[in-house]
Amino acid sequence: MEEQDEKKFVKDICRRDVDFSQWYIDVIRKAELADYAPVRGCMVIRPYGYAIWELLRDALDERIKATGHENAYFPLLIPESFLAKEAEHTEGFTPQVAWVTQGGTEVLEERLALRPTSEAIICQMYAKWIRSWRDLPVLINQWANIVRWEKVTRLFLRTTEFLWQEGHTAHRTDDEAREEALKILELYGDFMNEILAIPVYKGVKTDRERFPGALQTYTVEALMPDGRALQTGTSHNLGQHFAKVFDITYLEEDNKLHYVWQTSWGVTTRLIGALIMVHGDDAGLKLPPRVAPVQAVVVPITFEKTKEDVLAKAHALADELEVAGLRAKLDDRDEYKPGWKFNEWELRGAPLRLELGPKDVEKGVVTAVRRDTREKTAVPRDKIAAWAKDTLEAIQGDMLAAASAYLKENTKTVDNHDDFYLLFEGRPGFVRAPWCGETPCEDQIADETGATIRFIPLEPEDARGKDCAGCGGKAKVWAYFAKAY
Repeated sequence: MEEQDEKKFVKDICRRDVDFSQWYIDVIRKAELADYAPVRGCMVIRPYGYAIWELLRDALDERIKATGHENAYFPLLIPESFLAKEAEHTEGFTPQVAWVTQGGTEVLEERLALRPTSEAIICQMYAKWIRSWRDLPVLINQWANIVRWEKVTRLFLRTTEFLWQEGHTAHRTDDEAREEALKILELYGDFMNEILAIPVYKGVKTDRERFPGALQTYTVEALMPDGRALQTGTSHNLGQHFAKVFDITYLEEDNKLHYVWQTSWGVTTRLIGALIMVHGDDAGLKLPPRVAPVQAVVVPITFEKTKEDVLAKAHALADELEVAGLRAKLDDRDEYKPGWKFNEWELRGAPLRLELGPKDVEKGVVTAVRRDTREKTAVPRDKIAAWAKDTLEAIQGDMLAAASAYLKENTKTVDNHDDFYLLFEGRPGFVRAPWCGETPCEDQIADETGATIRFIPLEPEDARGKDCAGCGGKAKVWAYFAKAY
């Protein structure tokens, strides 16, 4: 984890333009999303942070199930011999694998890996379960924890242990597997747009960046306000590579044995990190309504003479909003003043704040404040539920529009070496540039600029006739580069 004084309470949030990294950590800790665990590189997800995870998890789970997938669960512990079956896969994860070498007082004959990913153990089971073409396709997803021994960690973005979903499917044909991988890529993109209000690019990774053992890796990439890209999800076409290693075969209708075609895909708790960075401001979180644990907070403004009446009406207001299907909360804590509560719920990113005081009661209105724009509106009390529902939908759309505008403004096109290298003296966001397609050139660009190819468009854009922005040789395709988390 980044160096922190564990006992220090975050009193003020660092401004984003002063130190973006410190701002990010301050928001997480002060909004009580997560904290550092007493285990190297691990975090504790606090209730408010976990509530966000549950909302996005449930929304994504619903979409996954709607495409015919079922949830299952596989063991955390993976025998070393399973991992060792696939050389490229094992080599890719070896530096990050944590091992169990002893159980109780017994030294284990074979080391057990804490899963860095589940292909090895799931493929072992698929080899056992799949016998006939009638058993296909297998469409399984699991929600689980993953352990990767990271050297440098940051809350939500990269931790030794994190939560994720991972889908693993098996198919009869190459076309079916490719269609599955691309279907999930589209599902991820739509989910991030519609639920998280985060615009993303979708594309394919280069050989240098693809998942170990995969035939093709597809990616969804978002842009953070500090100019860095964040990979928010991947979908892998595994081809028959793992099927041949783990002997996953089935009897086709022609009575011949065939290897299955496979995919795997996943997103993690780093989505919460993306939410914080893409939408947050100097006051704290700014949550899209669809993943806000509290969509509307009711804050009564009380004075001794009118306290009982205002509290009763505030309770009724919160109840009415809940009946209308909103996640509403009444903040009637006596020990805090209304101004303190306003700041608290701004920090926590509640999309709507509804203030109710004696003057509001007298006028028959509710004073409503949007978190995203801080716009204040007096809404007739008898119309508040319908207004709140409509406004939350507007906030969701406006937040996506704002993030999309930022992404567009910070995607640049250059077609020559000098401009390309000049841009990457800073963090320009995404840079679209012609590339020769050669890995040594890609390596050189990464070494000299710190930028990597985040993706190549799904429908490659022909760059023939251009010079490669890296080596100056003949370009083949346009690629999107960025410095990344």
